Amino acid sequence: MKNNNNSDDLKKEVDRLMKIKGEERGGAPVRYMADFILKEEGEEGLKQLEDTIAEFGYPIELRKVKPNDFYPLGLGTVLYLVSKKLFNYDNKKLQEMSRFKAKYPALIRFLMGYFISLERFLKESPKLWRRQYTVGEFKVIEYNKEEKYIISRLKNFRTHPAHCQALTEVFSTLIQMIVKSPVTCEETKCVHRDDEYHEFLAKW
Repeated sequence: MKNNNNSDDLKKEVDRLMKIKGEERGGAPVRYMADFILKEEGEEGLKQLEDTIAEFGYPIELRKVKPNDFYPLGLGTVLYLVSKKLFNYDNKKLQEMSRFKAKYPALIRFLMGYFISLERFLKESPKLWRRQYTVGEFKVIEYNKEEKYIISRLKNFRTHPAHCQALTEVFSTLIQMIVKSPVTCEETKCVHRDDEYHEFLAKW
């Protein structure tokens, strides 16, 4: 990547993200990225992504990431932002990337036990969050079965607005797998907009 103002700004953001306190389990956020880039850009694209991250000082072989190991919390967002820069991905492509994450086979296999009912999935969601992240407190605030909506809240979690966008896509995709109907999800509150926490509204 050329050493210009844009790449310098991206390098500063990468450094900030990699220093964020906390870790995320590697299978979903990192391995899915390797598979998505391979699908869209081929082997050359994956090597370009790895080479760019190495230039920034964080070498990683994406396909050697172990699903059950923990990695820096900001790594998934770093891959997201660098891919956007390298491959000129627009918002539509980035949303596709996030939905691909939610449909990652390893994640689906783990969650299958919770797909029996939406109620059970929502009840277990704080435990599922803690299994995936070492920071943040996730819980469902309101579930209205008749009006078909869910409000969930995430506290003590700050990375980057791109991570928020990814979470909305993941939440909507997972809920859609259970309710078998189209689901929309929006972030109604966000710490990056000076709110005290993140809040998500899912409807179907």
